[in-house]
Amino acid sequence: MTTLEIVLALALCLGTASAASLGPVLTEGGMVEGSNHRLGFLRYMDVFKGIPFAAQPGRFEIPKPHPGWEGVLKTRSYGKRCLQVTLTQTGTRGSEDCLFLNIWVPQGRTVSTGLPVMVYLFGGGFLVGGSMGANFLNNYLYSGEEIADRGNVIVVTLSYRVGTLGFLSSGDASGPGNYGLWDQHAGIAWVHRNIKAFGGDPENVTVFGESAGAASVNFQIISPKNKGLIRRAISQSGVALSPWAVNRNPRALAEQVALKVGCPTDDKMMPCLKITDPVALTLAGSLHLEGSPSNPLVFNLLLAPVIDGDFIPDDPGNLFHNAADIDYMAGVNSMDGHIFCGLDVPSVNQPLKPTPLEVVQELLTSLTREKGPEAAAIAYSVYSQNWGPDPSKAIVKQTVAEIETDFIFLVPTQAALYLHANKANTARTFSYLFSMPTRIPGFPSWMGADHAEDLQYVFGKPFTTPFAYFPRHRDVSDYMMAYWTNFARTGDPSTGESRVPVAWPAFTSSGHQYLEINDKINRDSVQQNLRIPFVQYWTETYARFPTVTGSSAE
Repeated sequence: MTTLEIVLALALCLGTASAASLGPVLTEGGMVEGSNHRLGFLRYMDVFKGIPFAAQPGRFEIPKPHPGWEGVLKTRSYGKRCLQVTLTQTGTRGSEDCLFLNIWVPQGRTVSTGLPVMVYLFGGGFLVGGSMGANFLNNYLYSGEEIADRGNVIVVTLSYRVGTLGFLSSGDASGPGNYGLWDQHAGIAWVHRNIKAFGGDPENVTVFGESAGAASVNFQIISPKNKGLIRRAISQSGVALSPWAVNRNPRALAEQVALKVGCPTDDKMMPCLKITDPVALTLAGSLHLEGSPSNPLVFNLLLAPVIDGDFIPDDPGNLFHNAADIDYMAGVNSMDGHIFCGLDVPSVNQPLKPTPLEVVQELLTSLTREKGPEAAAIAYSVYSQNWGPDPSKAIVKQTVAEIETDFIFLVPTQAALYLHANKANTARTFSYLFSMPTRIPGFPSWMGADHAEDLQYVFGKPFTTPFAYFPRHRDVSDYMMAYWTNFARTGDPSTGESRVPVAWPAFTSSGHQYLEINDKINRDSVQQNLRIPFVQYWTETYARFPTVTGSSAE
């Protein structure tokens, strides 16, 4: 045996002898047993998949505690998604028995204790999604393994009801809605009560999410129901102020669903819907997901949270005092709106086809329809101010993507950050812009980061599947996992166990500083006043116009 072979054998024996694992864990429902595997020298991961955090929910009811189980529950495979439409909206998948969560616990030579906890809420337009995310060759998007291992944090992903069963509301006490938000709350509360047994710190829970999950994070921190449960929060591309995040006329959609499944639309509507076949109910909640300049897709996302007087007791903009002691990080992708404008204005993605200026005007007229033609005219002058007399095809198309990014994501996020900073007591506020160029082939050369492209980096996919990425992608993934887990640990993304390329200053109501995140982060990445002329147009100029009588807002 060579010296090298002896050293390797000793290392292997030491590693095996020192394997740290929780083994079976006692939760409030009973014992659970996950799996443990080795990641490297003295590095292991305990994984629990499919732990029930609530009972199977009653139709259009808030979740109830799980009754528990006898013996040791093997938690080694993901629970089913909540019942939802397929991506084509022609069928369904999932189950009504779906309130499960998954936990990743990093271990070293000894069993971990007192770790920060990061709870992830998935996106999917409040219509689709699951706690495990998309899957390719058993590589699940929302696997918490990389971020847990590299950041030395516990990662939890949880499920919640979506679509009709999660967000249909009658607009009154017979069907108040927000069932999906109640599910998220039940999962967060379960984590708070049980995570200590897994080695987590129940007083240091960070909730993070993307898109509808990001708006959900915002709803959870401004709801009075979560007092004392959440220490920090991260919203990636979505806030409660986003135009798609609240349905202000839920009754209309509920009546449409009722008519589709043969239920009355009077006071017998909800009792009838409660006994209707759940698959038929889910399919009846299919949304019209085609857009045009005159009918932008953003206005068709109607299954969403509502102001119910309970979980969301008031307009979200009036509830940020509830987050005064919760550290908050929020940001957007530089081309978040591209996924929308590709459907509303298809010529944006057709290199040889110009986007007529009249189409830009039509789109802005639609987006500003609550305020009338004068608001649209000013918006057009703001967005075309740098075009010159003969704008290129590319600049017009890029402007369309920027308009939708601003309206749907960036401006509401900046408004939420300002409100949070303004209402903060002990809390800190952080703002970012993710601008790593798209990896999707065939998109225009001016493209930045499209919607959801940040997720692969936050969940460490460039390390999980290294052959699918270049070194620059591993760099940005490393930076994001470091900032995210430092923030979860200390409330400051620059301070913690992970090294970061540059200090990220807090966002204040006077400084408006933010970090631009890509693979080239340096001192110049810290900037101020993100797209300020456009933010000022939407939050000040546009907001001052009176609402037009008979608009959709009435």
